Amino acid sequence: MVASRSLWLLLPRPLRRLPADLAGVVALVVATNVAVLTPFLRETPLRVPLGLAFVLFVPGYAFVAALFPEAGESPGSSDGDDAAGGTDADGADGWTDSITSRAGIDGIERIALSFGLSIAVVPLLGLVLNFTPWGIRLGPIMLAVSGFTLGATAVATRRRWDLPETERFQVPYREWYAAGREELLEPDTRADTALNVLLVLSVVLAAGSVGYAVLVPPEGEQFSAIYLLTEDDDGELVADDYPSEFVRGESQEVIVGVDNHEGERTAYTVVVLEQDVEVIANETTLENGSTTTVNETVVRDQRELDRFGATVAANESWHYEYDLEPTMTGENQRIVWLLFPEDDVPADPSMDDTEYSVHLWVSVSESDG
Repeated sequence: MVASRSLWLLLPRPLRRLPADLAGVVALVVATNVAVLTPFLRETPLRVPLGLAFVLFVPGYAFVAALFPEAGESPGSSDGDDAAGGTDADGADGWTDSITSRAGIDGIERIALSFGLSIAVVPLLGLVLNFTPWGIRLGPIMLAVSGFTLGATAVATRRRWDLPETERFQVPYREWYAAGREELLEPDTRADTALNVLLVLSVVLAAGSVGYAVLVPPEGEQFSAIYLLTEDDDGELVADDYPSEFVRGESQEVIVGVDNHEGERTAYTVVVLEQDVEVIANETTLENGSTTTVNETVVRDQRELDRFGATVAANESWHYEYDLEPTMTGENQRIVWLLFPEDDVPADPSMDDTEYSVHLWVSVSESDG
């Protein structure tokens, strides 16, 4: 007890004077930033409940606390003298007292406004970031929401300190605890006892259901993908303008992309094949007597051009700048990239061995030399 008291005294005096509810706001902001930005924590379910509270409630609560630092009363709760209208016949003093008592807002109004203002403030911060060089990304969003929340918390703290202690808003923790303890442990009748037990069981069941849904989310479809990209004049990656004309001995760059939707960190092996291909047109007769042409692709020769590895985190993408240099000359050359799990590459890989592949048609000519 003495050690914890000593540690508390080491904190700066403004932090020690911070109201309990606003101290909770600061603690939640810090915890959310740690859970979202720390590498080994951001892949855990901890970021989900913290992130929801951080976006949907905390900014609005800090803003409301800055706007209304004083304590308020529930609508309809007033003293007998106020209800009677005060001492003057025209009720002037009663009207003034009513306005004074409604300067603050009660707890229910404060919570409702916190959700509403959070839903309004966070999109506005995103809109402002959209017109900045940083854009709408995780880092800038975390910084903007954290900065707004901490700034509003500082204003709210200062405004509460400027009020007399009896007029400051305080969360009635002790009253809530005493009322809950009396209701749960000292019921008036057996029926109240049974209802209290059912209430506790319902809360535990609801909390367990939500926790299970967060910690064990339903598994969606698991798959991987491999694709090709190129870089345009603005430096953006696009699925267009692939190189198609090559000279033997010279290379051109393409971007090989791999997407991992397997639900876990996965190691892959990419095998690059070059194939001398002939396309044969075959006529087929349909049931109605008409004929149609079906193209059949025949691989006349195939060589393994290259292979390389890639390790991709769950639900992430990986891009690799690959220098493509075909060695087989001809008009109908097909370059194929095959994607395999790292330890599941066959001895003689082909397109029939994997469902994840991408290909590029090229023409390769001999060099003048």
